[in-house]
Amino acid sequence: MLKRYYGSGDLHFITCSCYQRQPLLGTSLRRDLFLSVLEQMRIRYQFVVAGYVIMPEHIHLLISEPQEKNPSTVMQALKLGFARRVLVQAKRRRNPAQTDLFDQAPQHIWQKRFYDFNVWTEHKRIEKLRYMHRNPVKRGLVESPEFWRWSSYRAYFLRETGPVKINEWEVLKMKTRGPAA
Repeated sequence: MLKRYYGSGDLHFITCSCYQRQPLLGTSLRRDLFLSVLEQMRIRYQFVVAGYVIMPEHIHLLISEPQEKNPSTVMQALKLGFARRVLVQAKRRRNPAQTDLFDQAPQHIWQKRFYDFNVWTEHKRIEKLRYMHRNPVKRGLVESPEFWRWSSYRAYFLRETGPVKINEWEVLKMKTRGPAA
């Protein structure tokens, strides 16, 4: 059984793969859509995005625990929100004359589970950010990390504001006890 460790206030390095490692995030349109959904979930669940990279067949996120709920709830909502939008778009583009046998619309977008590694030191935080930001270069998608628009690299090193707010710690409110009865 997969064990998750929540409640300690750690950052979470999350890896999530597309169904059967298919490049379902292989277009700029899909990666942009994913980032839009990620920002919506960041606001809804009140968590901090410390870093991210969107690759053609997987994603990496470095996030705080959300103000309410937990990272599993966030990932469920993120995966479902993105999948619904992709499937609706695919359905709209479908040619009614095309038979179902040759229908190329994906039936599944994500693998069922995701990998979650608790990041509790500054050293590990930097290690995970470097890994994410170098991933597109290592895979040969770009020559240098600043050329991959779908990562937090540009927010860190070029101070660009992207589609997802990075290190917005104000979203986390102080959790205080109410007055004793």
